[in-house]
Amino acid sequence: MGAEGERKIRVLIAKPGLDGHDRGAKVIARAFRDAGMEVIYTGLRQTPEMIVSAAIQEDVDAIGLSCLSGAHMHLFPRVMELLKERGVNDIIVFGGGTIPDEDIAKLKAAGIAAIFTPGATTGETIEFVKKNVYKKPL
Repeated sequence: MGAEGERKIRVLIAKPGLDGHDRGAKVIARAFRDAGMEVIYTGLRQTPEMIVSAAIQEDVDAIGLSCLSGAHMHLFPRVMELLKERGVNDIIVFGGGTIPDEDIAKLKAAGIAAIFTPGATTGETIEFVKKNVYKKPL
């Protein structure tokens, strides 16, 4: 439990699409747990629909998407579209993986709050979440 009247930040870490490499997602999930956050890891090969449903069901504050397969330009914006369709506007979505620099501005324009590429530290992602998630009262 966080400070009085607040609960821990809840983060869903998801691997959308057919990408079978989840080491980075597991490293981030563990770092967030070690930083005092509650983490839900969805596992491999999740559809955007599955990710959004899990995020709503788990009442998360943030969604972290990890993609190494090159499908980020389809999968990340689709998650944003589904959140909008479901009337959800209070979940911050960020992404990471092997994402070319030229795609980052397009993903941010689609509503992805931040992109973390290879070389980003777990500390950077933790600070981003802490600064950008407004903790919900109990």
